[in-house]
Amino acid sequence: MKRVLVPSAAPGRVRLTAARFHHLAVVQRVSVGEALEVFDGAGQVFPATVEQLGADFVELGLLEPRRLPAPRRVVVVQGLPKADKLELVLQKGTELGAAAFLPAQARRSVVRLDGKVEQKLERWRRIVEEAARQCGRADVPEVLPPCPLEAVTLANTTVLVLDEAERSLPLSLALDAVAPDAPVALVVGPEGGLDRAEVDALTARGARAVTLGPLVLRTETAALAALAVIRHLDGQLG
Repeated sequence: MKRVLVPSAAPGRVRLTAARFHHLAVVQRVSVGEALEVFDGAGQVFPATVEQLGADFVELGLLEPRRLPAPRRVVVVQGLPKADKLELVLQKGTELGAAAFLPAQARRSVVRLDGKVEQKLERWRRIVEEAARQCGRADVPEVLPPCPLEAVTLANTTVLVLDEAERSLPLSLALDAVAPDAPVALVVGPEGGLDRAEVDALTARGARAVTLGPLVLRTETAALAALAVIRHLDGQLG
């Protein structure tokens, strides 16, 4: 079914213009009387019908919403990688249920975002919105402003560091010690992994180093594999 994000949506009639009008009228080619689904980005979905289609607007009629159950909150703290690898993590991580992404400048990060942060954030947030719309989510993950890894603070969250040097504690066992609805953060290094001093600093602040197995995964693969493991263990995948 065709879907569109309307923040703060409510039952009744709503008029969409600009980018959302373009998406429905030009990309999706909706027609008057057509049924579609509106989601508000915060967990609610609304059955909707195209009531009117103008030259620069589309008007929808929204019925009473239903709220989709929210999975465990998982924050992906991704060490800034090169090229478009972060965009892959954002897109596929949204499909796998990540609640938020925090791009982190790690010691081995080659990328520097000086002067480009707002431009990048706008693109990254557009990517997660499109991925949420495509995969049927009712919410849209947060994309938090980038910050140095040592400045990352996540209150009331179990922080798990994907560490290629760790051999004894699998992610699945670490998750056994966490309540089923408790939030989790996954810390993933950039190309070359995390510096040992970074891992030590994180564990000194209460994080746990975990392993995904004996294979060395690329930075853009590690978070996605970990998300899949968590969703499977939570009974939401596979």
